[in-house]
Amino acid sequence: MLAHYLIFSGLLFAVGLAGVIIRRDIIVVFMCLEMMLSAANISLIAFSRAQGTDGLPVYDGQIMALFVFAIAAAEVAIGLALIVAMYRARRTVDSTAMTVLKD
Repeated sequence: MLAHYLIFSGLLFAVGLAGVIIRRDIIVVFMCLEMMLSAANISLIAFSRAQGTDGLPVYDGQIMALFVFAIAAAEVAIGLALIVAMYRARRTVDSTAMTVLKD
């Protein structure tokens, strides 16, 4: 049963990584990064549930997943602020428009 979760997590991570590498739209890249974090959370929780002994689960991976969720929430706030600032400055969200740091 653990293998199914890990395969799903690996596929989800691969799709997110492909989206980050291939796509140029910064919003899609941002969503793919969130997908990669979700894949990592699935792996953490799957390992946490598989590690339990005598019917008692071990909550280490689940607690780590909560920290990842908290970091992802902060990333969303900062990332969306950067995307809005980029759109206001360049009138585009295409990542190739970010060739210089200052106009």
